[in-house]
Amino acid sequence: MGLVAGQVGIVRLWWRRNCERVVKSLHTMQGHKCRSLPRPIIWPVMKTHCLRLATVLAAAGTLLLGACASIWPDKSLPDGRSRAEALSFKPREKVSVDMPSKEDLALLEESADPVYQLGSGDLVRVDVFGRQDVSGKFIIGPDGMITLPMVGNVSLNHLTREEAQAALDRRLREFYTQPHVTLGIDDYASNVVTVLGRVAAAGRQRFPHPPTLAEVLANAGALPILDKQATLTRCAIIRGRDKLIWVDLKALLNGDLAYNLRMKKGDIVFIPDSSETAVYVLGAVPRPGSYRLTPSMTVLDVLAQAGGPTLDAAPEKIAIYRASSRQTQIFDFAELIGPNRTVNYALEDGDVLYLPNSGLADFGYFVRQISPAIGVLSFGMAVDTYMNQNR
Repeated sequence: MGLVAGQVGIVRLWWRRNCERVVKSLHTMQGHKCRSLPRPIIWPVMKTHCLRLATVLAAAGTLLLGACASIWPDKSLPDGRSRAEALSFKPREKVSVDMPSKEDLALLEESADPVYQLGSGDLVRVDVFGRQDVSGKFIIGPDGMITLPMVGNVSLNHLTREEAQAALDRRLREFYTQPHVTLGIDDYASNVVTVLGRVAAAGRQRFPHPPTLAEVLANAGALPILDKQATLTRCAIIRGRDKLIWVDLKALLNGDLAYNLRMKKGDIVFIPDSSETAVYVLGAVPRPGSYRLTPSMTVLDVLAQAGGPTLDAAPEKIAIYRASSRQTQIFDFAELIGPNRTVNYALEDGDVLYLPNSGLADFGYFVRQISPAIGVLSFGMAVDTYMNQNR
């Protein structure tokens, strides 16, 4: 049922967009006094949009049938080719994942600010000298605000301790003469890193400071290894919705501190063993992250598990990056749910599926590697260069 729900979520986006086109056309005709227009003029417009909505309903039926792939498998295309053979890029016989160089990791380390930034759930202590009425302990809300008596809401989200103290001072000066403010942090509740995979204690970890990868692994019980037969060779750090960082765990455990990356708030660390395989979904989906690769898993299967495109997605420009061949394929969601489903590729270990936001569609987006042999995939907005080269 969860898989079908994900498929339905995919169709919902297309239904909403076509309904909006119908309403827009009706409003346009109303602006031109369509009541006075003869029926032969109105009917072609309504017919066009009705046919378009009928196409979406047909696609919905196709998509729901695809959710039952585990019961009624379709391992080949109508012309007899397998989905893997339909790819424009050929997979290697042995799948591998590019690991970042030390230079690339150094660039990432520079971008990680070691100074703690406040966030939702943090418990802060505000002391205003001589003003007990506005002093006290406050929890930062989901909107990043705290509410001071007589003063009102003050935003502290993503601010350092010094920046938050300055923001409070500015706000208090609107009500008091030369207030003396000090800010303390009693509970670092928002500094959370999530650990999944081959560890003894998977889950959310809280730190009073930006932790390193070694600290996260130690707290999760990744050392020593649970199973002496299993080998931990790599881990993936999922940062935000658009970045995937591979780290060589073997080098880290052998004492190479260049791989001991500093974590950021909200990072997800996934640790597979040598026998596990995974694919990754990033971008405009409800549940971005890593998904275990199962036999005959396709693009449609993993997209359904991730919840389908969000309402602000641009599904006409989906990208799949194949780490083993370092190539990218761009395709339209309409092709994915079409009658032939020629782009419903069979997935392999390390594949990354990316759905851009609709706000990025006009500017283009790119799927690039920082260097020819880098395990950091950055997906996001860029100039139209990439799209122009691939039209």
